[in-house]
Amino acid sequence: MRGFGDLEAVVMDRLWSRDDPATVREILDDLATERQLAYTTVMTVMDNLYRKGWLSRELDGKAYRYRPVSTRQDYSAELMRQVLAGSGDEIATLFRFVDHMTDAEATAVRDALQSRQRTDKREP
Repeated sequence: MRGFGDLEAVVMDRLWSRDDPATVREILDDLATERQLAYTTVMTVMDNLYRKGWLSRELDGKAYRYRPVSTRQDYSAELMRQVLAGSGDEIATLFRFVDHMTDAEATAVRDALQSRQRTDKREP
């Protein structure tokens, strides 16, 4: 998995921020406040994201409505996993990452690990 390109990231951000699926036109109109893009540019980006498996789509009249397949958090976690795996020393990198956490972040990680341990003990 690679990170998104610049425009892919902007489109995914807009889709993740929505509660409902969106058409190319809706995303284009949303982006128009910040940059001028051609309809076909946004359509190509969304089609590429669909073909890469990041978006699902359903036909609504003559247009497709797109929605993200995974959450922003799932995407970010996978990117973090890949960076960790490519670090050369996963444990050392993880320790350095933990050293830079805020107290709230460290507490959240500790709670997640404890919850995982409880779940692991219950499974046969």
